[in-house]
Amino acid sequence: MTSLETELKSFIIETLNLEDLNVEDIDSDEALFVDGLGLDSIDALELGVAIQKKYDVRIDAKNEEVKTHFASVRNLAKFIQTNKSEG
Repeated sequence: MTSLETELKSFIIETLNLEDLNVEDIDSDEALFVDGLGLDSIDALELGVAIQKKYDVRIDAKNEEVKTHFASVRNLAKFIQTNKSEG
C-alpha cells in the first residue's frame, strides 16, 4: 500500500464521516461504490469535490473513465498521481 493510498483512505473516512471504519478496514482494491465500501452517488459527489480541492485535480463527471478512476482506492491514487497539477 502506498502512502497516497493510506492518505486517501483516511481522507475518505474523514470526508464522508465514516466513523465506524479505520484505514485498515479498507482494502486498496475493494470497490468503493455499491459492493465493497458501499458508497452511493451523493458520496461520490462529495468525495469528488473534496478530492479536487485537496489534490488540485480536475474531475470531468461527463468522462466515462471517471467510474474507473473511482472504482477503488488504488485507481483513485493512480488518477491523482497522473493528474495532479504541478506547483
